[in-house]
Amino acid sequence: MPLYKYESFNRSGKKIEGTIDASSKESAKNTLQGQNLLPYKIEELGEGNIEFSLASFFESPVELKTKVAFTKQLAVLLKSGVPLLQCLELLIEQFDKSFKRVLINIKDGVKSGQTFASQLAKYPKIFPNVYVQLVKAGEASGKLHIILNNLISYMVKEEETRKKIKKASSYPLFILSFAFLVVIGLITILVPKITDMFIKMGNKELPGPTLFLKYLSDFFLEYYLVFFIVLFFLIILFSYWKSTLSGKKSLDSLFLKLPLISYFSKTKAVVQFSQTLGILLDAGVNLSESLDIVSSIVENSMLFEKLESAKNNIIKEGKIAKYLKQTGIFPNIAIYMIDTGEQSGKLGEMLLTVGNDYNDELNEITDSLVSKIGPIVTIITGVIIGFIVLSVFLPMMDMSNLPGM
Repeated sequence: MPLYKYESFNRSGKKIEGTIDASSKESAKNTLQGQNLLPYKIEELGEGNIEFSLASFFESPVELKTKVAFTKQLAVLLKSGVPLLQCLELLIEQFDKSFKRVLINIKDGVKSGQTFASQLAKYPKIFPNVYVQLVKAGEASGKLHIILNNLISYMVKEEETRKKIKKASSYPLFILSFAFLVVIGLITILVPKITDMFIKMGNKELPGPTLFLKYLSDFFLEYYLVFFIVLFFLIILFSYWKSTLSGKKSLDSLFLKLPLISYFSKTKAVVQFSQTLGILLDAGVNLSESLDIVSSIVENSMLFEKLESAKNNIIKEGKIAKYLKQTGIFPNIAIYMIDTGEQSGKLGEMLLTVGNDYNDELNEITDSLVSKIGPIVTIITGVIIGFIVLSVFLPMMDMSNLPGM
């Protein structure tokens, strides 16, 4: 979704500046007006204007239990009729360290006339887009405490899925990292010593695998500093590239072409879309506004464009299942369940069921991958290290066959 920079005035006439995600300039204007702001300048941020800030790289993380506690206590206070600003002032004292400083900044922003959601959006590593968008809907509908309660369950399930995916990738990465260090150690320490010793013994001809490792070792020892400098800058450039619009689109398009990653991307989109739309509809937010919010939380830009197209058709006809099917994202059984929810008048409830079912499926697939990927990576690593060890011992075996030995 395009990002717009705006300048506006609040009710008291104070100038407010910031950025907002919206499907169009007109949509951005309507959203700002809905937040009691009077925008006088709205500009779409082009690719070259996207900020790449190293500061966000080092933003202090906040544990899930801390965010859940904050959300739960805020929901209770709001339900009791305590004004938002007073809620934040009370909650500041319940937390410490970096999260306390974040809440102070959020409270100051709200006090100056800005929306709660816009202040949360300043801390994307603490409050993800889905959190911000749901809070925005809660503020607009006057049912913030209801949405916050639903958010708690959403956050816990999202964290469980995230941990499972992390677990599926962390073990293979650990094995590969360990193998990389072992390989570097072997080709920089052991291989040179063995090959030099073999040559000094009077044998000029090294076995093929050993000769290959010798060339590799010589090259690495000669250019290791260049290698690590180039690697460092490639990582920085890649991080910058993927933060640009073209980079993100290229990467998202690639993800949808890779079989396993494509499955995860689409299933995650189904879960996010269904659960979030279900929460919003159950909270009484109308379908049109709900779809505006839900489309913006889908992380893959290619999937977002498909859902954005479907959203416009859904709003025109008021039918959701028909156009979701055309996106090619939702499985047939999910479409059937959503259609059943539409026909029965229980769309919100059925969407939550779809989201929960596919979230469970995502977790099961992740668990299965953990049990399969680990052994495969271990075998590949063993083959690589085995090749190096064999290459090192081949000269020794030849030396044992020399006359006089």
